[in-house]
Amino acid sequence: MQTETLTLINGKGAGEPRHNPHGLFEKVPGSDVWWIRYADATGRIRREKAGTKSAAIKLYQKRKTEALQGKKLPETIRRRQALVSELLHDAAEHVRARYRGQRLGGDGQDYRHAALKETLGNRPAESVTPQDIERTLSRLAEEREWKPASFNRHKAFLSLAYRLAVESGKVQSNPVRLVHRRREDNGRIRWLSADEETKLRAVIQTEYPDELPAFDLALHTGMRLSEQYGLSWDCVDLERRQITIPRSKHGDIRYIPLDNTALAAFVTLRARSDGPGPVMVLGESGHGYKAGHPLKTPREWFDTACRKAAILDFTWHCLRHTFASRLVMAGVPLRKVQELMGHKTIAMTCRYAHLAPEHLQDAILKLDGWGQKPTESKTESGAIERNEPVGLVKTQAVIQ
Repeated sequence: MQTETLTLINGKGAGEPRHNPHGLFEKVPGSDVWWIRYADATGRIRREKAGTKSAAIKLYQKRKTEALQGKKLPETIRRRQALVSELLHDAAEHVRARYRGQRLGGDGQDYRHAALKETLGNRPAESVTPQDIERTLSRLAEEREWKPASFNRHKAFLSLAYRLAVESGKVQSNPVRLVHRRREDNGRIRWLSADEETKLRAVIQTEYPDELPAFDLALHTGMRLSEQYGLSWDCVDLERRQITIPRSKHGDIRYIPLDNTALAAFVTLRARSDGPGPVMVLGESGHGYKAGHPLKTPREWFDTACRKAAILDFTWHCLRHTFASRLVMAGVPLRKVQELMGHKTIAMTCRYAHLAPEHLQDAILKLDGWGQKPTESKTESGAIERNEPVGLVKTQAVIQ
């Protein structure tokens, strides 16, 4: 059998040749730390640290067997360990490229990226356990007073980072999958009543009159804030009374029809614009409109208007809830509401189902009179008409 011959420098037998088994060698002669050298399934020469000589013999035999079986990536091959910060960066770029409407932090990064990088960024990605993630997110939730939804959003972002890393071969598994979501309370939906709208509209008309078209568009189209304030004129078709959202929150294109109020709002905004570009633009006072200065958020003026109108616990996103709630209360089927809202699943739209009690009322009225005695009433001709519940008639027929 062919062997590699090494000469010991120190220790017993110094100066004499020493014959080692094929594929085994000491990187530092005399150290008793053994390495193996072999060709993997692709023919690539690899070297691995094994430890003792007996361990090296066993590992060498294992690697040779794996090479014969065609396994290309032995599980203990040494590779560069990716940090969690690298995984988070990849996830942020993925979100930026595929999704719109993601809230950014002061540095322009995804807000979830910043919080997770600060706490886990310097850790080797494969050293992080589900328990580490649970403890970290729980501590952040306590320190920053997160609601369950915020906890779940950060967990989802970290899970995305690990999933992308698994796909690219940077890590072997996703530990976030073993971390439990927190239950969110989505039962309560804040929407604008008719009286509240009257009060709020009066304040906007007095304090921020240039913002009335933006307010009407939110109420009558149900666009998300990012969709409305990222809208450009090439996506608005006034003749067809339709706007196009090229890429919604979920990355899909969607179309929104315009009612008369929304159409009038767009006509007003069009008169203030001097050409193509963003629909919503910033004015001299910071709240009006001036071509070339995009208006990125209404939060500054809208929150103040709500306070002055004594509208409590109400945000701009609640205008979207109001749009959906009014559709449901007007009797629009949930499937149509789902399409108008741009919801990915019908389950998201079903949150508004309780606002349409008519279909439940129709169902429950079918029980009226069930099991009661039939009543008699006179018709116009004087004949007696017998009113009997359907179920009771069938029962009597069977008995007879």
